[in-house]
Amino acid sequence: MTFLADNFRAIEQRVNEACKQAGREPGSVNILPVTKTFSTDTIKMAIDLGYHRFAENKAQELKEKAIELEEYDQLKWVIIGYLQTNKSKEVATYASEIQSLDRIELAKALDNRLQSAGKSIKALIQVKTSPEETKSGLEISEVPKFLNELKESGIQTLDLQGFMTIAENTSNQDAVRKCFSDLRELAERCRDITGLALPQLSMGMSGDFEIAIQEGATEIRIGTAIFGDRDYKQGMSERI
Repeated sequence: MTFLADNFRAIEQRVNEACKQAGREPGSVNILPVTKTFSTDTIKMAIDLGYHRFAENKAQELKEKAIELEEYDQLKWVIIGYLQTNKSKEVATYASEIQSLDRIELAKALDNRLQSAGKSIKALIQVKTSPEETKSGLEISEVPKFLNELKESGIQTLDLQGFMTIAENTSNQDAVRKCFSDLRELAERCRDITGLALPQLSMGMSGDFEIAIQEGATEIRIGTAIFGDRDYKQGMSERI
């Protein structure tokens, strides 16, 4: 518990400092803990520290953790990974938000499930601002068309709140910054085009969130810097 409390406190302090340096209010950026591959015991410790909203990459893992932790009725689950349409039921049932909306087929699949469940969820459009082929999301040029498709579809169960991106995995800070500034500028254009508020910019992870805050992030997704490395069978780890 102590190490987790120390890590949360360290991130909170760094976020507040980054906000001050960017001329922003310290409380203007939300921390979204990313708990993929971590146990529910670890999540319980985070709950005890006052966190009640967690992100998962895979719908099945989100479902399993939501069921195991169903006694904590204040919990909110966010899906941030690529979502296949055949997993829309899990998200519609257990998640309160999707940050990886990237195609109209997925929006319609979610809408069908959400209508059946009599609920709605928040949604962010994932935008590919990095040149890396491994990154998912809509190309910047495709976003206005997608917004129009959503409007014409008449979908009411997805509460569109803004955009999410993952910056290029590079030590070149200028390239990282460009990913974030491109998303901010896209959001500004889309607000003008659509008249929607689109207030949320989910961008920035453990290794680059200070830059994201400088470029206008309203939420950062933090895993490694809070919970530690994710060790896989292949001996690899990710740094979200």
